[in-house]
Amino acid sequence: MNDPLYIAIDQGGHATRAVAFDRDGRQAGAAVVTVTTQRNALGHVEHDAADLAGSVVTALEDLARHAPLSRWAAAGLAVQRSSIACWDRRDGRPLAPVISWQDRRNAAWLRGLGHQAARVHELTGLPLSPHYGASKLRWCLDHVPAVRAAAAGGTLAAGPLASFLLHRLLIERPLLADAANAARTQLWSPFERDWSPPLLELFGIPRAILPHATGTGAPFGHLAIDDHRVPVTICTGDQSVVPFAAGPLDPHAAYINLGTGAFVLRPTGSALRAAPLLTSVIRADATHFDCVLEGTVNGAGAALSWLEETQGTAAVRLLALLDAAPLSDPAAPFFLNGVAGLGSPFWRPDFASRFVGEGSELQQCRAVLESVAFLVKVNLDAMDRELGRPRRLVASGGLAGNALLCRMLASLAGAPVERASDLEATARGLARLVAGEPAGFAAAPAQRLEPEPEQTLLARYLKWLELMRAATGA
Repeated sequence: MNDPLYIAIDQGGHATRAVAFDRDGRQAGAAVVTVTTQRNALGHVEHDAADLAGSVVTALEDLARHAPLSRWAAAGLAVQRSSIACWDRRDGRPLAPVISWQDRRNAAWLRGLGHQAARVHELTGLPLSPHYGASKLRWCLDHVPAVRAAAAGGTLAAGPLASFLLHRLLIERPLLADAANAARTQLWSPFERDWSPPLLELFGIPRAILPHATGTGAPFGHLAIDDHRVPVTICTGDQSVVPFAAGPLDPHAAYINLGTGAFVLRPTGSALRAAPLLTSVIRADATHFDCVLEGTVNGAGAALSWLEETQGTAAVRLLALLDAAPLSDPAAPFFLNGVAGLGSPFWRPDFASRFVGEGSELQQCRAVLESVAFLVKVNLDAMDRELGRPRRLVASGGLAGNALLCRMLASLAGAPVERASDLEATARGLARLVAGEPAGFAAAPAQRLEPEPEQTLLARYLKWLELMRAATGA
């Protein structure tokens, strides 16, 4: 095959992207298909499972119009890690909507297991949280008649969204759960590298309904696109591949993906327990088992959307005004950011977001942006205690396009920020793994922002941290 192309399928909450890269890391075509997120008055956040699978097919068919199928060498799939699905193992028919990672519908039930939180963290490296898959699967078994009937009849398959997509889309109809996505069910242990019998018992999840646990790099099966068969060799989580977009994994870097949520990753090699941070698998294949400490900020881009919805402000216009603004405004209010649930290190799923102090629309937008930087900073501080300070921060995602946010991060961390001009970090990192990490696979060009000492910003961070601790009782 001449000039092979490597296909990255990024199935996200807002869209499915299919992007082709050549062996040098040059993009050779892309297709985007929007997906719908359904929300109701109960706070449920769902997707139509068949529509998500269909969006992958449509994206691949659209991509084939720009990137010749004859050059497609292999493909990889990256998916939202904590979203779950239930389906019939005989024909791939969905039995329930996909429950989004954002959904916290079984939080009240989960509180009854609060006395087991330390044990859950010991086994998984994760806090007990309704964002993860176990309580969602339990809810489906308790409340969805089709799921209960299939479980009773021995035809139920349930687990990560990635597993459903593999089973639905690949010719071989595999029942497999890769390590990165399986870990986010809170039923799989990175220390045992398999489903955990004590966790299955705790959550009441039958082992028989779960896919076979495997690595992130494996011969998963083949996609059928027209008359072509394309091997899928990587299946993993969307955030798990972000570090690889910047080149070989750097143990001295902190990787920060700034999208709807913000995710802070520090490579550790082997699995490491370090509450209140997360232990996450980013690669597991025949020669690697790479883990990171992870911090989660649920309210990044989502917090700016919250600002628009609740305050009626035009966040995009205000962000543009702030792009070249000074690092700090002592007169701005503070924003206590619990949008979509307060993540690490506080872990308060029902925290009420609010401003402390008054300010103009522009100052409120600055306060929200500043809160994202502060939440990243508090996670970096927790990581520093385990791993030492990073030598550089690698920023990606849509919000990395805002220079003020990246300058705040550099100043607070005391380390340079390298922000890529290519905001498709998930697709690029995934394609690099699919291609086998060739030496010539280029990272996207990055702008380096050196840290600027700013005592006012640091003082505001310390005041914000005091306010957060008082509000959360931490």
